[in-house]
Amino acid sequence: MQPYVLVLYYSRHGATRAMAMRIARGVEMVEGIEARVRTVPPVTTQLADTAAPIPADGALYADIDDLRHCSGLALGSPTRFGNMAAPLKHFIDGTGDIWQAGSLIGKPAMAFTSTASLHGGQETTLLSMMLPLLHHGMVIAGLPYSAPELMSTDAGGTPYGASHHAGIAGDKPLTSVEERLCLAAGQRLAKLALALRA
Repeated sequence: MQPYVLVLYYSRHGATRAMAMRIARGVEMVEGIEARVRTVPPVTTQLADTAAPIPADGALYADIDDLRHCSGLALGSPTRFGNMAAPLKHFIDGTGDIWQAGSLIGKPAMAFTSTASLHGGQETTLLSMMLPLLHHGMVIAGLPYSAPELMSTDAGGTPYGASHHAGIAGDKPLTSVEERLCLAAGQRLAKLALALRA
């Protein structure tokens, strides 16, 4: 089976999805590995509600095997009070079996996020997403300053991972700098996945 980076995200208004697609494009720029883009269903406070088994559009819903067999992981979420969104956390909370089996130990992972305001908790969200990845034994890959856009961005972009300032309405498109940082993040993760796999 061709090795792949799982680009796993939750997106409510499309900004995090746009980032996921750019990161996947960056992964695909590296020979010998592919990107597998997946999302997670929304959750609700109404316990009787269930999501459709297949989303109406966009990426397919992830299953545990997508995560179990990946060679690397890019985990993306909009910010919710400085933390990852509940649907993504709900999915991660269900990974106890692969944690027990050690399925993700030694594999590279990175996080990415989108916020409504420029100082809306991008870095805390990225760090919060890294916590379960560390428990899984994954190797955290940030976004190093060899990406020159980190020194010039006036929108998203942090050494903790790619980020995007989506605006209050969530409708601001990715800037060219944010796009380049997403591509760089995807390429870095793909190269690390191949190197660690070897």
